[in-house]
Amino acid sequence: MLAMKSTPNHTGVKISGDYFDLDELNLAIYKMIGQEDQYYGYEGSRMRILSISHEIRCAAQGDRNVDFVFNGLHEHTMKQHELIAPDKNIYFSTEVLWPEVIYAAIALKDFVNFYQKDKEFPFWDVHIPTILRFQSLVLDCLQGHVPEEEFDAILQAFNHTGSVNDYAIQYVDLLNLKYIGMTKKQREQSLSTIAMKIAVQDQDYTAFRNQVIATASPHKKPIHEISIKAEYPDNFEW
Repeated sequence: MLAMKSTPNHTGVKISGDYFDLDELNLAIYKMIGQEDQYYGYEGSRMRILSISHEIRCAAQGDRNVDFVFNGLHEHTMKQHELIAPDKNIYFSTEVLWPEVIYAAIALKDFVNFYQKDKEFPFWDVHIPTILRFQSLVLDCLQGHVPEEEFDAILQAFNHTGSVNDYAIQYVDLLNLKYIGMTKKQREQSLSTIAMKIAVQDQDYTAFRNQVIATASPHKKPIHEISIKAEYPDNFEW
C-alpha cells in the first residue's frame, strides 16, 4: 500500500510502497500530465511533477531506499496452512522535499481536471483515484505536523487554490532552498506557512513572479525556462 511520512528532520516526505504501488502511481502521473506542451502554460508544472515521478521510478527500480515491512503473516497462520514464508515484504521508498510535494499535490488538481474533461465516464477511471490518494496522503502527512487550527486553514486553501497556469515554478526552488537551510525546529514551525504560501499565491509570490516575467520578457522566453542562480547542496539532512 502506498504510504507517506515526514522524514526524521522534517525536510521532506518519504514516499514508500511495494513495486506495484509505486509503478501504479507513476503510471497515473504520466496519464494525468499528458504529453509535452499538451497544456499551454503548464509545461513548468509538468516538469516539476515529472521530477517527482523520476524519483518514484528510481525507487521502484531499487535505486533509492529498500525497507522491510511486516506483511501480516503470523506464526499461527503459517502453522495453520503449513507454510514456510517470510513475514515481511520489501518496500521501496524515496524522499521528496516538503515544498516540492505540496506544490505537486496542488498542481495535480489542474491536470486531473484536464484529464477528466477528455473522459466520457471519468468516475470509472482507474488512474484518478491513485492521484487523489497521493494528494490525500500529502494532506494527511501535513496534518500530523502542524497545529489543528493551522491545518484547517491549509485545507481550506487547498480546496480553493487558483490555477497554476503559467506558474513561476522557480518559487518552489526558492522555498525548497530556504527550507533546506533551516534547522529541524525551524522547519517544524514553518511547515504550515510554507504550505499556505504555495496554496494561496500571496504577495510574495506575485512580486517574485513579476521579477521572473521581467527577466523573461526581453528574451521572449516562457517563464518556466528562466533559471535561478542558487544551487541545491549536494548533501543535506532528511
